[in-house]
Amino acid sequence: MEPPAAAWGLLSVTGTEVRAGRREPCVLSLGRRSGRYGIVIHSQEKENSDPDYIPINSRFKCVQEAEETLLIDIATNTGCKVRIQGDETAERLFEIPDEERCLGFLSEVQSIQEAHLKASLPEPKDSASWHQVEKNLPGLSQASSLGALGFEDDFNTLSLEEKRNMQNHQMGSRREPPPPPVPQNRQFPREREGTSRDQPKVTNTMRKMFLPSTQSGQREGLIKHVLAKREKAYVNLHNFRFFVGTWNVNGQSPDSGLEPWLVCDTEPPDFYCIGFQELDLSTEAFFYFDSAKEQEWLAAVEKSLHPQAKYKKVQIVRLVGMMLLIFAKKDQLSNIREIMTESVGTGIMGKMGNKGGVAVRFVFHNTTFCIVNSHLAAHVEDFERRNQDYKDICARMSFVTPDDSLPQLNIMKHDVVIWLGDLNYRLCLPDASEVKSLITKNDLQKLLTYDQLNIQRTQKKAFADFTEGEIKFIPTYKYDSKTDRWDSSGKCRVPAWCDRILWRGGNINQLRYCSHMDLKTSDHKPVSALFRIGVKVVDEQKYRKLFEDIVRIMDRMENDFLPSLELSRREFEFENVKFRQLQKQKFQITNNGQVTCHFSFIPKLNDSHYCKPWLRAEPCEGYLEPDESTDISLDVYVSKDSVTLLNSGEDKIEDILVLHLDRGKDYFLTISGTYLPSCFGTSLEALCRMRRPIREVPVTKLIDLEKSVLQMGSLDSEEASGMPLQVPKEIWLLVDHLFKHACHQEDLFQTPGMQEELEQIIDCLDTSIPETIPGGNHSVAEALLIFLEALPEPVICYELYQRCLDWSHNSRLCRQVIFQLPRSHRSVFRYLMSFLRELLRYSEDNNVSVAMIAALFSSLLLRPPPNLMAKQTQQDRQRAINFLYSFLLAGDEE
Repeated sequence: MEPPAAAWGLLSVTGTEVRAGRREPCVLSLGRRSGRYGIVIHSQEKENSDPDYIPINSRFKCVQEAEETLLIDIATNTGCKVRIQGDETAERLFEIPDEERCLGFLSEVQSIQEAHLKASLPEPKDSASWHQVEKNLPGLSQASSLGALGFEDDFNTLSLEEKRNMQNHQMGSRREPPPPPVPQNRQFPREREGTSRDQPKVTNTMRKMFLPSTQSGQREGLIKHVLAKREKAYVNLHNFRFFVGTWNVNGQSPDSGLEPWLVCDTEPPDFYCIGFQELDLSTEAFFYFDSAKEQEWLAAVEKSLHPQAKYKKVQIVRLVGMMLLIFAKKDQLSNIREIMTESVGTGIMGKMGNKGGVAVRFVFHNTTFCIVNSHLAAHVEDFERRNQDYKDICARMSFVTPDDSLPQLNIMKHDVVIWLGDLNYRLCLPDASEVKSLITKNDLQKLLTYDQLNIQRTQKKAFADFTEGEIKFIPTYKYDSKTDRWDSSGKCRVPAWCDRILWRGGNINQLRYCSHMDLKTSDHKPVSALFRIGVKVVDEQKYRKLFEDIVRIMDRMENDFLPSLELSRREFEFENVKFRQLQKQKFQITNNGQVTCHFSFIPKLNDSHYCKPWLRAEPCEGYLEPDESTDISLDVYVSKDSVTLLNSGEDKIEDILVLHLDRGKDYFLTISGTYLPSCFGTSLEALCRMRRPIREVPVTKLIDLEKSVLQMGSLDSEEASGMPLQVPKEIWLLVDHLFKHACHQEDLFQTPGMQEELEQIIDCLDTSIPETIPGGNHSVAEALLIFLEALPEPVICYELYQRCLDWSHNSRLCRQVIFQLPRSHRSVFRYLMSFLRELLRYSEDNNVSVAMIAALFSSLLLRPPPNLMAKQTQQDRQRAINFLYSFLLAGDEE
């Protein structure tokens, strides 16, 4: 045996071997035995044992797993995964952290194998003894859809010298450009030997596609765009069965098998999409903490899937009580990729996830899916809140793609969308006995005319683009738990179809839609639907031919024509911009050139983003065919993150956007406007010095006021004359309203306000000192929370944050910290604590608990400094909650 690994230089690499989920440190090196080269594997855990030896011969395989993107960023060193198999050894998986060294090592291995094949075979060598393959796992990138091109054979028939020349030609490149991923139904290289001669030759244009440069990235994007436009030319529809289920389990644990729900069809489905609501009703779960119920229900589902097929979990996502599970047949996993999850809380301020939605999106073959599970606002009369929740989820639910340069995906940008959950829409009939009588008579069609969801869909207020199957089952809410008896409690809820399944998209047929009365765990009954969905499957030969045609056409067109755009306008003025009030303006761009073009908004010099934080362009990038037009919306929205700089005059509604055209010129858009200052986002000190509404204070005085606060100086003006207010008048008005009108309000600080009312309240506080605050109690409560969240310096100053956590175990030390606050901050804190203690006296009416109040207000009053926000741990959050406990449970803190 030749010398050990350390003596080989580039001919050895250090890494780990993955065996049965364990990672064992090892060193791979090239060695010779009896004149033949082989791979020597030295285990660092078994130093005294003989190393393993795998000879490099015609049956030897060394395969590097490709990255999950089509173009690999050569500027990063992400490591390699390598699979090695000999003629008498099973396949072994190794992870090598040093990517550059690994690729050098693999290049030497390939050279040795090629030399062996040339010496032993008179005919041309095997076309791909060392090549990259696609990971056969869920979560693959869209690149796998390009695996039908078959160019890996042609690329590997290049000689070693040609490959090295290509590699050297790539400036700064450390690895060979990867071929398109190998489709799963292809044979291994040796099994298809001889077929590579029939493959088309690879042109320089095709090779350029895979070079890691900006220009080739643009080409790849253009080619993908044209391919997507002509998708019908190379896909066939194959039908698959999707089981979709939803159940509000009312915080219960599973008490029986779920087979009556999950195995109600003789033929096993290809996919399960299962949503739960109210998985956990505890206060801890209320604020995103872990829940043991998640594992209980996951285990119950896994035990109850269809026995005639083997399933694997694709993804799970949970937000408080909402959980969504996706399972697929094991033999379909290789066709699933680009799996992403997202969640949106629509509870008060979006902080509490007791209401909202969770979603999983993925690509199956060539069809994009988005599965949404939601729990919308409760109470019969609150259908408008449910509509608002639906719109919030649609607006805020976006999936961030791995490639930051690509736009985010929203729910509606998918071929198939399935929306399930406890949507909570009720019947517009107040008399429970009348409803039950109609149910007894099986007059469901009459009842459904009073169904709020049907009414809102007809009026296009919510779910307008969705379809729902015919409902032939009785309402699924509300029952006495463990029975089939309608609600017999004092509230005697009117039965309703709260639990629903809707869909949008093409090639979708619902085969069944029903409830499952056998399961009595909860006060809701589970619901399920079975769909037959036509999925787009790529025909590899057609795909390859179209790809080649597109590349040839692009070669010719790019040499003859440059892209060009026409813009309908370039100047935009937004007047009277207000905090949390969206303004939109649209313009149109048209491709007036001869070639497909790619446009995108790009950052200006020294900027990291293409626009200021209060501005957004939608879409921010895209493709246009010749003579094609698209509308672009410019949205101005001042949030808590941008309001303070605008209030203080450090920022203005002014920006210049750069609309960039690949291979073309840049177009400049001018944004201007006026901003109306708000008390929201203004410091407590400045507000305490203002006796008039903020809109009545000249802007120059506002700027001076904030500067004087920072410099702790005095202001020679009427705004600073006399003693400052103890607490800002805005906080006093909000708290006083809640104290007088909302102490008995059910679910106070747990139900979100209405957006229109919130806008009215903010406008009212900015422009006047009202005798009464407009809007309902829930809106006033949320306005108070928004006010506290928008403060540039929280009530408990950033510099005291860590001290509060450190002293949270001792109530006496907690009070000492409060004495160290500036006067206005100390007064506001004491005022709020007095109000919250008063509120807790009526907890039987308002359902407010100490745990809930402490968790909610600690996140607003005791915020970590911005540089520590991402580092905040669960323990830190718990200590912040404990800090407030000592004030909420005690008497007067002084």
